[in-house]
Amino acid sequence: MKKILFILLAVSLILSSCFDNTADESTNAETKADEVIDSSCFHADDDDNGKCDKCTGSVLATLDFYAINDLHGKFVDTSANEGVDELTTYLKNCTSADDHSVILSSGDMWQGTSESNLTKGKLITDWMNEIDVVSMTLGNHEFDWGCEFIKENKEIAEFPFLAINVYDRTTKQRADFCTPSVLVQRGNVTIGIIGAIGDCYSSISPDKVEDVFFKTGDELTNLVKTESTKLRADGADIIVYSLHDGYGRTKGGVSSVFGNEIASYYDISLSRDGYVDLVFEGHTHRSYVLKDPYGVYHLQDGGDNQGISHVEVEVNFANSNVKTGTAEFISIDKYDSLKDDPIVSELLEKYKDDIAQGGLSIGNNKYKRSGDEMRRLVAETYYKKGVEKWGSRYDIVLGGGFVSIRSPGYLAKGEVTYAMVQTLFPFDNPLVLCSIKGSDLLNKFINTNNSNYFVYCKEDLGQIDKNGTYYVVVDTYTSQYAPNNLKEIEMYSESIFARDLVADYIAAGGLS
Repeated sequence: MKKILFILLAVSLILSSCFDNTADESTNAETKADEVIDSSCFHADDDDNGKCDKCTGSVLATLDFYAINDLHGKFVDTSANEGVDELTTYLKNCTSADDHSVILSSGDMWQGTSESNLTKGKLITDWMNEIDVVSMTLGNHEFDWGCEFIKENKEIAEFPFLAINVYDRTTKQRADFCTPSVLVQRGNVTIGIIGAIGDCYSSISPDKVEDVFFKTGDELTNLVKTESTKLRADGADIIVYSLHDGYGRTKGGVSSVFGNEIASYYDISLSRDGYVDLVFEGHTHRSYVLKDPYGVYHLQDGGDNQGISHVEVEVNFANSNVKTGTAEFISIDKYDSLKDDPIVSELLEKYKDDIAQGGLSIGNNKYKRSGDEMRRLVAETYYKKGVEKWGSRYDIVLGGGFVSIRSPGYLAKGEVTYAMVQTLFPFDNPLVLCSIKGSDLLNKFINTNNSNYFVYCKEDLGQIDKNGTYYVVVDTYTSQYAPNNLKEIEMYSESIFARDLVADYIAAGGLS
């Protein structure tokens, strides 16, 4: 009998517990239901109090935007810069903890390091897939290998390439490898992102953009206004402008900026008339947070993997009012101690055959060489290679021209790998023999005030005849820059560039 009573008591307790749990779950369900807005309601918030005038639910949502610009292929750790392994961890933590986060890029992501250059940007595109980038605006350096490689990267990208103002020269239609904008959904909020490249022709070798042209100035403004209107009609609650162009007068800090101060690259009417709510910028390699006269924030992260831009906004998806909370530059110092994300090593393994050349040791450097010393070396190798190839037919008097060097801007002491040289001189601009009038030789090269022009002259150059014709060896970036008044005669090789000549020089013991 005691056993029967004990069993009945146990059953009673179990049933009581079940009923109690059911009651708790019902209460929780009702609580959650109160928090979830009525999806069938056509929301309105005329008094802008954050509550729907009809269903009384909250119509406010918080979004976090994280933007990257001018990464320039800085994928792995080197003595000069950090790789993206900790950045990957940081961004994944942000997106996993908050489904209202958005990651986007404002261009110049590929060109710059051996790992990215040897894969023609595919390594970086794959990485952007892994961190769930929603869009990438094309920058000027995306064109450094020509449109063919933009198209190849588009095939593997899981996000659109944005460039509202890049047009095909033949068809006069927008280039088929880019789109003007993208709509992104985060909860109840619809985000419209418009991408554009600035007037960056002077930063691209002309032969790389023979098939396309950029609409700039008023034409670009009209394109953005039309697209913004279309996106609003399609339900966008906030319009983000991702522009590969930017402010060039500040390195950091939060400050207001006058409309005329940004007029060289941004039409203030886009802010004044409500076409744009937030602007992420690039190209000038500055880190800043600026607020224009109409309250629209403009941010750029400085480039070269030194940090990222972050903005937190509150969006009222019933009336599309946008309020900016946090707007900041997040320095790499804030996340470089995080655990490395394994995707970096996984992608290096995936592309190991493509990037193997970068790891090759080519020689030894006895002293740390400054950027200017390395650029003078490029000018010297241009001259000597030119004399070697064409000296029997032409009296070559000068080598060099506009010689650009990238981060870190110097060659470290010790063992030198091909990757180190390629990082300094990543550009695929072949050498070319040119003729030039004596007066232009003096004005553009020998007596120039341009700090980026480096030349190596023939020892017995003598007095220059201003009306005479002279022969020089430069690369195609210099030869195709119209104001130099150079006439191309013959190319050295389509596959030999500054980095190759410097690598050969080092391999021969030139810096040891």
